[in-house]
Amino acid sequence: MKGNTCAFTGHRPYKLPWKYNERADGCIALKTILTEQIMLLAKAGVTEFYSGMAEGTDLFCSEIVLNQRKKNPALRLHCVLPCEGQADMWSSSAQERYYGILRQADSVDYVSQKYYDKCMLDRNRRLVERAGILLAVYNGEWRGGTAATVRYARKIGREIIVIDPVTQHITHEGPASDLKI
Repeated sequence: MKGNTCAFTGHRPYKLPWKYNERADGCIALKTILTEQIMLLAKAGVTEFYSGMAEGTDLFCSEIVLNQRKKNPALRLHCVLPCEGQADMWSSSAQERYYGILRQADSVDYVSQKYYDKCMLDRNRRLVERAGILLAVYNGEWRGGTAATVRYARKIGREIIVIDPVTQHITHEGPASDLKI
């Protein structure tokens, strides 16, 4: 049953107004909203969370789930990676963060052992297919991985919670859920 599952998608830091500055007020506010949304989902019975582990939103949400798991051990983090070496070109501090999360994850699943042109797209589709709810940090642009992931979730009828990274406005779309969020 997908009712207790949620996947994350969202922009990478270079597309966020504050870029890589996680001390910026906007980033702190976004992380607060993400924490509130994840806590509401958990309170409504969502226990399985899926992350593609991209920089930015995915890592923020993964860390939030791991932190909340200390208070609620029923929460589980599943990492769905496009390929081995996803973080090879990242900074050493970002790689440390990434591998630290992977070590604490309840499962790690690779779409492919090696990179290929559409492995990121295939990863995003797998995330949506495994989850009943998509929590997205999305600015509404038409192009990019987050946009394609949100469109795919709409196409296959998933419930979607969208947080605009600039206005931080939250919208809900998709089928009526049994969850009371």
